[in-house]
Amino acid sequence: MVRELTVGEVAKRSGLAVSALHFYETKGLIESYRTAGNQRRYASDVLRRVAIIKVAQNLGIPLAAIGEALRCLPEGQTPSRADWEAMSRQWGDELNSRIRQLQKLRDGLSDCIGCGCLSLDKCGLVNWEDKLAARGPGPQRLVARNHGSRER
Repeated sequence: MVRELTVGEVAKRSGLAVSALHFYETKGLIESYRTAGNQRRYASDVLRRVAIIKVAQNLGIPLAAIGEALRCLPEGQTPSRADWEAMSRQWGDELNSRIRQLQKLRDGLSDCIGCGCLSLDKCGLVNWEDKLAARGPGPQRLVARNHGSRER
């Protein structure tokens, strides 16, 4: 028999607002069912799913990616350590790419902070004659596909 929880119980035990739980439900990250009196109820496995969502969000994983991973879990079962490890592996490449981007940003910023002048003749962040436009839209020096190259 599956223990059912009210939305208030899930909110209290998870540390989330009721509105956050409703939001997660509208995004398909968790699910509830309705009693005969039309009250929302959750299976107890929702607590582990909510914990996974909170940890993943703290890591910067987008909700869409969290949803994809949660859809791979067995329905009606509490996610296991093995399930979490599989999700972690799935997100590992994305996190490593983000780490590289942040390091690149940090290194570029320390160059500017180090010189303090923002000299246009030496600055590695300047895009002379808009050369980087050929690579596509957005901040080309900071996107992961550049893998550390710096044009001057």
